[in-house]
This record gives sequence, C-alpha cells and structure tokens, in this order.
Amino acid sequence: MSSSTFHLSIPVRDIESTKEFYAQGLGCGVGRQSSVAITLNFHGHQIVAHVTEDLGPQQKSIYPRHFGLICRTEEEWNELRDRAHGNRLMFFREPRRRFPGTPLEHLTFFLEDPSHNLLEFKYYLNANAIFGEETFSQIGDAHELNG
Repeated sequence: MSSSTFHLSIPVRDIESTKEFYAQGLGCGVGRQSSVAITLNFHGHQIVAHVTEDLGPQQKSIYPRHFGLICRTEEEWNELRDRAHGNRLMFFREPRRRFPGTPLEHLTFFLEDPSHNLLEFKYYLNANAIFGEETFSQIGDAHELNG
C-alpha cells in the first residue's frame, strides 16, 4: 500500500462556510488560506477548496459525484456520524446499512457541504469489499442511478 497522500480540489461558494463545515463541523485541520482558496487536512488527505461563482448544477442523487472516507473501524464511523449529528451538519442521506447479509455489507451516510458537494462516510464489515469481492457486480444503489 502506498504512503502517498490523496489530493482533491473542490469548488466552493465562499471560504467562511467551507471552513465552518470542514474545520468546525468535521474537525479537519486548516492549512494555507487566501480569499479564494483554503487547504484542509481531511483525515490525512489534502482537500483544496477553491471559490468559484459557478458551482454547477446541484445533484439530486448521490451519483455521479461524491467523495469521502472509508473508516477502518466501526467506532471511527460512529464517531464521525455522531460528530455530524452533534454539529447539525446537513445529511443528504441518513445513516443506514447497505447490502445487508452480503460480503458487500457496509454502514454509510452522506453529508452535503454548504456548496452542495456530497461526502460519503462508510465502514465495510468485510474489509475485502473495499477493493475486492470481484464475484459481486453490485456497485451502488440502482434506485439512485437516475436520481
């Protein structure tokens, strides 16, 4: 496994609401900041939020675009869920269990930041499902695809 850090650039409407959501709401560390961009430590990965007037269309579904974290323990997932609830962050999809009784079973919830970026937080009961379980073709929820 690589020791590299993942980098993601996202569009945002303003720095203040972005900082409030990610730093105060999710507990991300704040790095460099200007009037048009902010660097965030998203659990060891770099998010750079760039202010733009055109955020694009607001998604009605979790597809096609979202990003997030796969928690390594259920306790970590519970802590993030509880932090999001405690800080009254906007849930796009409430916490739930997907694909119960299968090797793909996982806990998930989706948040929506103030600029309408969607974030998913999940915990797989079977760690092999993160990159494996190739005998299962199921990826995502069919009812969400046409959202």
